[in-house]
This record gives sequence, structure tokens and C-alpha cells, in this order.
Amino acid sequence: MSVQDRMNDYWSRRAPAYDAGQHRPEHGGRDRALWAEVWSAALPPAPADVLDLGCGSGYVTTLLAGLGHRVTGIDLADGMLEVAQQRVAELPATTRPPRLLRGDMVAPDFPDDSFDVLAGRYVLWTLREPGAALAAWRRVLRPDGVLAMVDSTWFPDGLGSHGSEDFTGSYDDTVRAALPLAEAGSIEASAQALRDGGFRDVEVTPLTGLLELDRAHGAAPGHDVRLQFLLTARP
Repeated sequence: MSVQDRMNDYWSRRAPAYDAGQHRPEHGGRDRALWAEVWSAALPPAPADVLDLGCGSGYVTTLLAGLGHRVTGIDLADGMLEVAQQRVAELPATTRPPRLLRGDMVAPDFPDDSFDVLAGRYVLWTLREPGAALAAWRRVLRPDGVLAMVDSTWFPDGLGSHGSEDFTGSYDDTVRAALPLAEAGSIEASAQALRDGGFRDVEVTPLTGLLELDRAHGAAPGHDVRLQFLLTARP
């Protein structure tokens, strides 16, 4: 199996549990309201053409569709896409349903200048070949577009410190070696990767509201409470 195949297999198995962790009832909907604030501040007014890179179980995809954007989500984990389709089916009839496609975020298969926004949540850390990916992202992003990514430093002590045997078995030494941002100790590593990839006006915003919510209710299962960041940039 290739590095990407191993990651796809892991996230397909994890999809139902991962999705459940994104919709914890103890948040009382406060998390979705906070995320709506984060994305609304980062994105241009709706409707914009948005590509959700590594859309997973569709949390961001459906949220952005609910904000009035024209959204396409891509992922390579079939299990994640199945759950995302279920989430799309739950959207109100008044919401323009997003497209969900099987696609590689490292090499999105779209014409040049296709999107106003490239969005992603929790994908930079698990991004193979960031140089190739960022070049492809600049290609499909319109000249006046925006890149908006949310991530954190999830594994500063190494991926092997994660408690799940399934995770460490999938993200083994071979996979870790292919993911240069996975074990970063600072979000500046991700910001610098964007600059090195040719993006300009890179800004990093700490998401303190989400940190407070996680401190009150705990992080998603299997994760530590960590400060998350919004990274925005221009092509």
C-alpha cells in the first residue's frame, strides 16, 4: 500500500467515530456557531465557489453550504465520503447541496482558476508532498481568491505519542517520513510552508473561542486540548 492508501484506509475505518466526535451533543450547537464565525470572517461574501480540500465527513462542507456558498468537497477516504453524503442529505431543502467527489487534495483535478476559496480543516498536518500540493492549489485558485486553512500542532511529541494503536499502526515510520508537517512544534511551520509554496499575505489567527469550548467540554476523543489556528493567504 502507498502512503496515501494507508491513510485512506485508516480514515475510512475511523469515519463514523470521527463524525460523531465532530457532533458532540454536550456542545449544544455552540461549536457550529463558532465555526460559522471563523469561516465567515475568512471567506468573501456568499455565494463564492469553494473547494473543501480533504473534506472528511463533511462538517466544513455542509457548514459552508449553509452559509450560502457553492461548495465542492473532495476526499480520498471512501468511508469519509459515505458519511459526508449522509450529512449532505440532512441539509435543509433551502440549502444548495454541495458536490462531493473522490479526489486527491494534493492534485485537485479541476481547471485553472476554478475557485474563489480553497478551504481545509485538519489537513495540513497530514499533507504529503506539500510543495506539489501548494502549487496545485495556486493553480485552481483564482488570482483574487483566498486560501483558508484551520489546523494545529497536534503531535509535537511525535505521532508515536498518540494513544491509539490503530493510528500508530497506520501512521507508521514510512507514513510519518512522508508528512513533513505532522510533528511540527509550532504553527509557524505550516505558515512557512504556505510562503514557500508561493502564497502571499499569510496571516495566522489563534482561535481562542474554540480553545475555551474544548477546555469546557474536552477535545474530541483521542485528542488533547490544543489551540487551533486559522491560516489565510493569497495566491
